Amino acid sequence: MLADTVREAARRFGDLPAFVDPDGTRVGFAELDRRSDGVAAGLARRGVRPGDRVVLRLPSDSGYVVAYAAAAKLGAITAGVNPLLAPPEQDAVVALADPAIVLATPDDLASLEGAGVTAPDRLAPDPERPVAIVFTSGTTGLPKGAVFAERQLAAVAVADSGGAWSTGPGPAMVASTQFAHVGITTKLPWYLRSAMRTHVVRRWRADEVLALIAEQRVPSIGGVAPQMALMLRSREMERHDWDHVHTLVFGGAASPPALVDEARRRFGAAYSIRYSSTESGGCGTATAFDADDEEALFTVGRPRPGIQVAVRADDGSDLRPGEMGELWLRSPTQMVGYWRDPAATAEAVLDGWLRTGDLALLDDRGLLRLAGRRREMFVRGGYNVYPAEVEAQLAGHPAVAEVAVVPRPDAVMGEVGVAVVAVRPGAPAPSLDDLRAWLADRLAAYKRPEALRLVDRLPLTPMQKVDRRALVAREAAAAAEGPGVTPPE
Repeated sequence: MLADTVREAARRFGDLPAFVDPDGTRVGFAELDRRSDGVAAGLARRGVRPGDRVVLRLPSDSGYVVAYAAAAKLGAITAGVNPLLAPPEQDAVVALADPAIVLATPDDLASLEGAGVTAPDRLAPDPERPVAIVFTSGTTGLPKGAVFAERQLAAVAVADSGGAWSTGPGPAMVASTQFAHVGITTKLPWYLRSAMRTHVVRRWRADEVLALIAEQRVPSIGGVAPQMALMLRSREMERHDWDHVHTLVFGGAASPPALVDEARRRFGAAYSIRYSSTESGGCGTATAFDADDEEALFTVGRPRPGIQVAVRADDGSDLRPGEMGELWLRSPTQMVGYWRDPAATAEAVLDGWLRTGDLALLDDRGLLRLAGRRREMFVRGGYNVYPAEVEAQLAGHPAVAEVAVVPRPDAVMGEVGVAVVAVRPGAPAPSLDDLRAWLADRLAAYKRPEALRLVDRLPLTPMQKVDRRALVAREAAAAAEGPGVTPPE
């Protein structure tokens, strides 16, 4: 499916730019097809065969896409390595992939495509042929490899655009994640079918990205929620007119109500919250662009076409609307399973349903409301506290730019909540009493944090999610200090 999409995009769109690299180099759809033919031939000469793994440690630019398409043309499986992982983590995922070849530098790629030999023969259609391994974020240990076949990539294209081909040049967009991320790996066929012009930045920085969005008059901004928070704090927000921006599409982490409200107001655009995961293929639920405030600010919307959701108890039985349980999802886009890990696959996928590990409830309108990860819940004095619920309320405080709530061991209560807060520029730093007063008529007393830590910004994982594991470890180390306000960092 991917290989045929690359060929058909070349036929339809020719020299229209598909990717614009950080140095300004434009790579057209036809060039992408031609170069990937050359790399495929070079890989074949190196002995790469169908089913072999091709590990990509390449920069996230057009060269990465060339290599990914080349592997698909041979029936090989691409395993991308996120360069933001620490070196030992990168080495671990490479070992897990057990590759036939590793492409680590642009020179590696150039050596393969330089021979200029005949394009590889077309493979027979096979929807079950594995195409890619996407490694999870690894927030609870070493990453696992989610496997996607041709049929999942086809299903993602249908979920995002109905599978239709563009009839002319598509819109400009800015790549917001590393190309090893599920957002590029599974969605590439959709980008190609849509004739999008994808601009790549060397490293995501809010100032640079906003300037590029303004220069290219990008109509839709996408990414993960922490990136939107950083953009709203950027000086570039006041330097440009955003009338060309019509939609904002953000997932990967919770979008607090205050963030959604500010983004809609300052960009003058509709905001859609997307809920998904690596295992789901990057597709799940979404709030409608024309949603009312209740849906837009406090939910993650409804399932996207072809996707089913259920909220279930620990025994797997369905819960009634309004009851909290684990979110299960069934989708044609979800992974085949974890690479060489049948035990983890059996735990995650039951009777075709993907267990997400997220706590949620469905309301009486069929809207999904998240309460955070199952393992993030902590127990204070016998009562369950869901950090996402507390964070959503604290994010509305005028002095709070970013917030995470994590547990700290406590000799009396077992665990208490710590609010880790990055202060909004120009605002006075809040005290713990300020935050608890803000929550007084919003949340039960046992849910309110009992300690405060002020930081410059929240730590992020390589997948641009809040690094809760690091925060929890820090609070565990600080437990002997007792509750209260810790000094700003």
